[in-house]
Amino acid sequence: MSVLIIGHKNPDTDSVTAAIALAELQKMLGVDAKPCIQGPLNPESALVLEKFGFATPETCTDVTNQKYMLVDHSDIKQAPENWDKGDLQAVVDHHKIGDITTSNPILFCNMPVGCSGTVLYILYKDVYKKDIPANVAGLMLSAILSDTVMFKSPTCTQADKDAVEALAAIAGVTDIQGWFMEMAKAKGSVAGVPVRELVFRDYKDFTMSGKNVGIGQLELVSLELVASRKDELYDDIAKLKAEGNRHSVFLMLTDIMQEGTELLAVTDDPSVVEKAFGVKLEGKSCWLPKVMSRKKQMVPPLEKAFA
Repeated sequence: MSVLIIGHKNPDTDSVTAAIALAELQKMLGVDAKPCIQGPLNPESALVLEKFGFATPETCTDVTNQKYMLVDHSDIKQAPENWDKGDLQAVVDHHKIGDITTSNPILFCNMPVGCSGTVLYILYKDVYKKDIPANVAGLMLSAILSDTVMFKSPTCTQADKDAVEALAAIAGVTDIQGWFMEMAKAKGSVAGVPVRELVFRDYKDFTMSGKNVGIGQLELVSLELVASRKDELYDDIAKLKAEGNRHSVFLMLTDIMQEGTELLAVTDDPSVVEKAFGVKLEGKSCWLPKVMSRKKQMVPPLEKAFA
């Protein structure tokens, strides 16, 4: 039986590539491992897999009676169905510690860096001392560039920058900036994409003081790309709020060139936005300068505001 390696729901490039990179490492260690995803690839992830010659991983949303490992999350809300009916073997992550529990000791590697790809680079290089194949290095490089927004995100650390330099050399990527912009354009493509698909492109649910809160993010090279669709996006997150009995749903429209976020908000209590960020909603949204990271700049202040 293969050990399934699975990223979070609504997979992003880090969760997809981390599953593949960890599976390749496990194979080097003699483990029959298989990378999986819990949902369709976004355009950026599809571009990355195509560039470095990998097929789309198999979809798996239920781990009943399966051995499995988690990458890029340790939260029950992001985990596969029946996570507690499977045999969790390991977690490799870079977020806050979630609420997954185990009955036996496991490998749990969680580091305060900008990307799971960086954690995996350290595991390959320093822990298991294994050479990283060029195509796998390309995946890990791409994930770090994506997650750190080419080092602009406050989550970025020196370890991420060091990993990018080393991985680019292994993968043979000489124009790092050019590859990042190619990925960014794919990541922010919106033309002809159904609105719910855009909302779910990078979306996660959280529990904050007992309240269900959804936060999605669209990273764009310009907010002009969604200027004509803001009302449509707002209406859809309002529907999403009602469908899931959520207290609030927020959609971050992040301009990676301006380095800020226009926050669309549907909430039972608009004051949480002012408590969290010091600005009031102006109608349906507000502008948050320098806010680019959901993990570091959205979730922590909102959790405090809901407390």
